[in-house]
Amino acid sequence: MKQWDPKLNPYKKKKIISKSSLKISPPSVLLLGFVLLIVIGSVLLLLPIAAHAPTSIIDALFTATSAVTVTGLVVLDTGTHFSYFGQVVIAILIQAGGLGFMTFAVVAALSLGAKLGFNQQLAMKEALDQTSMEQVFTTAKLVLLYSFVIESVGFVLLTLVWWKDFGFLGAAYQSFFYTISAFNNAGFALSSDSLTAYSASFSVNFIISALFITGGIGFAVLIDIKTNKRWRKLTLNTKVVLLASLVLNITAFLLIWLLEASNANTLASLSTGEQALAAWFQAVSPRTAGFNTLPIDQLTDATTTLTILLMFIGGGSLSTASGLKIGTFVVLIVATYTFLKRRNNASLMKRTVPQAQVMKALSLAILSVGLIFIGIFLLTVIEDAPFLDIVFEVVSALSTVGLSRGLTSELSVTGEVVIILMMIIGRIGPLTFAYVIASPKPKKVVYANAEIQVG
Repeated sequence: MKQWDPKLNPYKKKKIISKSSLKISPPSVLLLGFVLLIVIGSVLLLLPIAAHAPTSIIDALFTATSAVTVTGLVVLDTGTHFSYFGQVVIAILIQAGGLGFMTFAVVAALSLGAKLGFNQQLAMKEALDQTSMEQVFTTAKLVLLYSFVIESVGFVLLTLVWWKDFGFLGAAYQSFFYTISAFNNAGFALSSDSLTAYSASFSVNFIISALFITGGIGFAVLIDIKTNKRWRKLTLNTKVVLLASLVLNITAFLLIWLLEASNANTLASLSTGEQALAAWFQAVSPRTAGFNTLPIDQLTDATTTLTILLMFIGGGSLSTASGLKIGTFVVLIVATYTFLKRRNNASLMKRTVPQAQVMKALSLAILSVGLIFIGIFLLTVIEDAPFLDIVFEVVSALSTVGLSRGLTSELSVTGEVVIILMMIIGRIGPLTFAYVIASPKPKKVVYANAEIQVG
């Protein structure tokens, strides 16, 4: 048989390569991008220059994953185990993971005039939740611009606050690390007790909480506020995120203050002003920031349960935060209220919520709860630890929060692998992860209605 000669038909070979490249779905591209960042970060953290003592492969992998997914769970103390080089690597991984590697890729590629294939465009639209490439480029540029401005302000303010304690260079370095960690909702700290030493410092509490709240409400909200300025002109999404965040923060603040006021291990020994400050910080931090000024393992069971709920809800879409997301949470509540009122269409602020959004919110909630159950089940089999600690750890990992009741440092290698997978899935999103496993295939066939008893 005569062999095929590529010189005789060069176009055929190019066509075959093009088709094979389209087999990688946009969700898969996102997942592979995060995995690549994690691998690079792990290799850098394994270098002798990155730590004061040898770092195992699994610990380097865990740390890199926690940084890229902006979680903040640690198996090694960031401030004492890692050198300045290692800490800077962690900060860079946090920045890249928080803003999304796709954001940098979009700006770099389109600024250089690169021609993007259909599949690459789909991946970028998926990452930035936009419908056109023009919107993708504009959003990506604004994300980088807003991040630079907000982090710069935070850096200057924290440097001024810490100048007296650490000197200029020391304060600048501390500010550099904490600004990146806070704005990207990572929760990494240079002290083993996070920010408990600053529980009474209004300046530190205000600046750090302002950074992670701003990063957590979402860039879409920030862009909308900058563009429209007035409340009446803001989009429904922006109003929902702002109002829901306000309600959640104030409710959590009052409940935590009430629940912990008599707890000798947390608020009881503090003055009224210090109690209010600590309760506020602990109320706003669980929605994926991961910092704490109170010892998490000393909180009452009621406060711990409330914290688990706050971690599960998370922040806004297209933000440095993860979790179920505020918009999803609100849509689920509205849909439930609509059903109880026997109404046909869910509505919010005189706008109808599309059925597709309700279905998406429901799917995301079920997937999240399912993943949490799987994580809890696996850790109860693998680890000999209190059940509440396991539940807290799994929700914190999947919601990429980073708060821990002390279980992280005691995990076995297998337990660390489970938490690593939870963090990765939580960062790319349960729905995106589901799309990686099973690519969406719309069905055009419509079947007859079925009557199934529910409830």
